[in-house]
Amino acid sequence: MADRAIFQDFVVTRSDRLLRTAYLLTRDWGVAEDLLQESLAKAWFAWHGIDEPEAYVRKVLVTTYTSWWRRRWRRELPSDDLPEHVTPDPWDGGREELWRAVGRLPARQRAVIVLRFYEDLPVNEVARLLGCQEGTVKSQTAKALAKLRVDESIVKELRR
Repeated sequence: MADRAIFQDFVVTRSDRLLRTAYLLTRDWGVAEDLLQESLAKAWFAWHGIDEPEAYVRKVLVTTYTSWWRRRWRRELPSDDLPEHVTPDPWDGGREELWRAVGRLPARQRAVIVLRFYEDLPVNEVARLLGCQEGTVKSQTAKALAKLRVDESIVKELRR
């Protein structure tokens, strides 16, 4: 029973930040919510053996996102019906073009950018979360930044 209360407290206190991370990875609030829910469900089953819950859930979030990205199918089918009302992105802050460009990066590069610059994690922590070497994180970061530097949508926005 104590584990359940601790887990519930974790979900209440950390979900907003983890949801923002999921959104930055997926660029879709619905998919981000699904991703977070699946990650939290996976964490619940391992909860009794987790030493650092937030780091664990963040790693599950990234690895689940990466596996979804590889499969390309999200268990939902497209529809011809568009929603009546589109909710504005509360996290935009005038950087929509930048985040669109980040959204066009390959999944691994996008994960590195989000973890390094949004989550402000050091290289060694990102490497640990992604299950790769620090050099891989550095090279993926460099490749992603190089793509962003030449992305026409960002260059046009900066010239305005």
